[in-house]
Amino acid sequence: MQLTAKLATILPEQSGTGKNGVWKKQDIVVETEGQYPKKVCISLWGDKFDKNLLKTGSKLTISFDIESREFNGKWYTDVKAWKIEGTSQPATSYSEEPGSWEPPAFERQSESVIANDDCPF
Repeated sequence: MQLTAKLATILPEQSGTGKNGVWKKQDIVVETEGQYPKKVCISLWGDKFDKNLLKTGSKLTISFDIESREFNGKWYTDVKAWKIEGTSQPATSYSEEPGSWEPPAFERQSESVIANDDCPF
């Protein structure tokens, strides 16, 4: 998956030793654009990214994977980046007037296309 967002916060780097050796993790919080911006915490593992890109307020394009795992009956979800790129465009905020948003137009399929659909639902 891929996301373009503004870097909001850089959290402290974490490190430790596990069964596979020494590990290092940097968490960042990015904020999406749009009328209802969302904040997402993304983990950067190891040294496979350019720390010079990590400047608060910069706009980044992040390629990532989402993974959930169970521990003691609770589920935890991680968003792990595997590629980070800076964008040439400056980070912007959503400034459209409230109420001026219109939903996208959808094309209506013909009844014959819908009737021949093999979908069970």
